[in-house]
Amino acid sequence: MSARTVRTRLLAASTVALAALALTACDNGKGVRDEGPSAASQSSAQPGGSTTAKPAADSGASTGGSAATPTKGSTKGSANGSSGKTGGGKATGGGTGTSGTGGTRNAACNGANTRTTATEVSRPLNHLLLTVTNTGSKNCDLTGYPIARFGEAQSVPPVAEQTHPQAVVTLAPGESGYAGVLLSAGDGSGGNGYTAKTLVVGFAKGATSTPALPAKGVYVDDKLTVTYWQQSLDDALSY
Repeated sequence: MSARTVRTRLLAASTVALAALALTACDNGKGVRDEGPSAASQSSAQPGGSTTAKPAADSGASTGGSAATPTKGSTKGSANGSSGKTGGGKATGGGTGTSGTGGTRNAACNGANTRTTATEVSRPLNHLLLTVTNTGSKNCDLTGYPIARFGEAQSVPPVAEQTHPQAVVTLAPGESGYAGVLLSAGDGSGGNGYTAKTLVVGFAKGATSTPALPAKGVYVDDKLTVTYWQQSLDDALSY
């Protein structure tokens, strides 16, 4: 083999080697050849170029759902807390008594637990004394004034406001309370007079009473007036 032939072959080999080196140098600038998308990337691609992204917030959503859903214990606690119940329970408004009394109150005196009598008196003139006696076994309160209906009258007499007692009249068993009745004007100035032979006495609460009047009846006119119930007989006849 001639020297020329050897040089030609060496030159060709050198050219091939340089070409290989040039191809190796054509990379991404980092010494790695870009061979296109990886197989893993291709396998995750969906038809049409879209990709299926697995929700990254799976664990976070589950955690959020758990936080929004109360546990059995917390549900019971919140239900008790929102029920409005307090340590006091029921509001009694002052025990068993009525509002504003600050405690218990006696039953009302009326026709069911008392006896009522009507007595014509000589002094003062033209007066009738009503006496209410507690026939029960407990104290009772005699409040207000007698709602007195004489005969067939369509109305009841007014009360003399100046006779209002300073305290409620309370009757122990066997005790009595009183009210005075001005039947007619002493000077004859009253009008529309008539003789009444029956009387019905009403109370602030409860049953009425029907005390007997004198057999001849009592004369009444438009001056007819009653007092409030009083603790003493003298107070009842002072009007």
